[in-house]
Amino acid sequence: MTEAAKPLQIWAVSDGRAGIQAQAVGLAEAVARRTRAQVTLKTVAWKGRVGRLPSLLNILPRRWIAPESGMAPPWPDLWIAAGRATLPLSIRMRRWSRGATFVVQVQDPRLPSHLFDLIVPPRHDRVHGDNVVAITGSPHRVTPERLEAELAAFREQIEALPRPRVAVLVGGKSKSFDLSAKRAAEIANSIHLPVAQEGGAILLTFSRRTPDQAKAIIASRLRGLPGIVWDGTGPNPYFAFLAAADFILVTEDSTNMATEAASTGKPVFILKMDGHSLKFRRLHEELERHGAARPFGGAFHGWRYEPLAETDRAAGEILRRMAERRADG
Repeated sequence: MTEAAKPLQIWAVSDGRAGIQAQAVGLAEAVARRTRAQVTLKTVAWKGRVGRLPSLLNILPRRWIAPESGMAPPWPDLWIAAGRATLPLSIRMRRWSRGATFVVQVQDPRLPSHLFDLIVPPRHDRVHGDNVVAITGSPHRVTPERLEAELAAFREQIEALPRPRVAVLVGGKSKSFDLSAKRAAEIANSIHLPVAQEGGAILLTFSRRTPDQAKAIIASRLRGLPGIVWDGTGPNPYFAFLAAADFILVTEDSTNMATEAASTGKPVFILKMDGHSLKFRRLHEELERHGAARPFGGAFHGWRYEPLAETDRAAGEILRRMAERRADG
């Protein structure tokens, strides 16, 4: 096989947390849809407390990386990493590979941009630079093909449900937001009435961050409606819910869920939580300007917009810049 015919070797690197991993993998898969490539998942694990050191002070990261992380040559052609745990490796990968690996960091690394070949942060973080490609929200794994495949796996449970089908994606506690019992009850009540009036069904799922009390309140108040309340056991119907929904409700605390919902082309409503974040407000304003999302006011109404395709745009930019570097090399 000639050098040109070899598939691009891509490592999607994260600390293994679902939301962080999905960003690295989603962007890697988007690149692989545009060119022949092999995607390998890598999970960073550190020995002891070394992983807590500032990235620039972790001067010998390969000595302290756990063996199961698999961080050894041959190095990939393209390194796509997300999350703080990956930074000590990302900022040294070009030196280790002698410039052969193109290094992409997802999210805001809060480090000088020249340490990477490309940074792909959310636009609401306001990171700027010649090697920065800011996107609305975060990279993800939502594609029409994936939604259709995931829906097929849950078709028996979903197909008989009445319309409109309302997907309810509930997050939870974070630095900026919380979900108190009072707010959880308000959210549940605001959803129950219009779904019942419309004769529709709910498709309800929670995140790992949802407080147990809030989860119990929302589930109990909505369980009387037709639909599915996923209890966290068995296969995850998240993508099937996105595929089957006529409307999507998303709590305001999650960049991933909001971006994934806006990538379906379906009306997205943002649910207010306890707390406030200027950065998240900027994200929701971006989604509103795109025509994808609106604040939830207790009623459902439909509209059309072009599904968000920021992951594909970032993937195209990665390949363009890699080609430029080869031409200059």
